[in-house]
Amino acid sequence: MSGAKPGMVLWFTGLSGAGKTTTARALLEPLRQSGLQVELLDGDELRSVISKGLGFSREDRLENIRRIVYISKLLARNGVTVLVSAITPYREMRELARRELPGYVEIFVDCPLEECERRDTKGLYAKARRAEITHFTGIGDSYEPPEQPDIVIRTHVDELSSNVALIMDYILLKAGRRDAV
Repeated sequence: MSGAKPGMVLWFTGLSGAGKTTTARALLEPLRQSGLQVELLDGDELRSVISKGLGFSREDRLENIRRIVYISKLLARNGVTVLVSAITPYREMRELARRELPGYVEIFVDCPLEECERRDTKGLYAKARRAEITHFTGIGDSYEPPEQPDIVIRTHVDELSSNVALIMDYILLKAGRRDAV
């Protein structure tokens, strides 16, 4: 698609169970209805395909994010709006994404650890607490909250529809500015 206007990359970051993928999935249809081509890159799915064999060391996590950034860049430069749902626990990872992706929008899905543990349908937090999973973000490994995200949503306080509306308003405002340039 030569001449396509680059798409945005909406990067959802937060703890496991915070609501990143739920919110991203809820955005798909409104974005499509607004005329955008949209793809969702889910961190869990990508780990089983393009990052199979990577562990959870800092280096492996960074490599995983590099791969997601690369795919996002390919899609975005062809006019696709990309929704990335990936924990992305370290600031250096998000800084890499911001540097590499011109249409990067950082969305911090802010949800307390206790609520994420309560929501945990896969039992991952319980396994991490029993030391059956090491390097689990929030338990055995740190999560460095974004210092200046573009958008903050609080899934433990606000309704999904309110969070989707907040993100849509931001996107439409940003798209309007880009159209004016």
